[in-house]
Amino acid sequence: MAGNAELASLEESFRKFAIYGDTKATGQEMNGKNWAKLCKDCKVTDGKSVTSTDVDIVFSKVKGKTARVINYEEFKKALEELAPKRFKDKSKEEAYEAICQLVAGKEPINVGVTKAKTVGAVERLTDTSKYTGSHKERFDESGKGKGKSGRENIVDTSGYVSAYKNAGTYDAKVKK
Repeated sequence: MAGNAELASLEESFRKFAIYGDTKATGQEMNGKNWAKLCKDCKVTDGKSVTSTDVDIVFSKVKGKTARVINYEEFKKALEELAPKRFKDKSKEEAYEAICQLVAGKEPINVGVTKAKTVGAVERLTDTSKYTGSHKERFDESGKGKGKSGRENIVDTSGYVSAYKNAGTYDAKVKK
């Protein structure tokens, strides 16, 4: 069987994939979508001996009849089911070791994350250094938005006219 440190990193990988994409997840249970992502990202599926269909079948086999998720123990059973299929030339124990090494220490990969396009007119429109007028006030020197303070006119309630040089000196003059 796998070593203690390897089991800990295997469990850590399970938790990272279990919470991926779900803000309410605790990391104790993994759904089918995240199980498929784990198998794809960790290269358990190779398209030949282990396909996405095999991954889905194994998930259905190890989970409870009415359950929609698997826990860590069921996750290890699922890896045991896939191991001989993925590593045909190895014994059952060696195959399980090898599949655990594939998964251990890995975390979800964000592939295909949408990046901001900077082509042609889009580049001109999104370059904050070229903004003028009131729009220019919404961004700082680095081009980062100021948020609410950039959108609202903050009223000066000091009682002085704007740009008055001696603002705030009234109390000092009166008390003398």
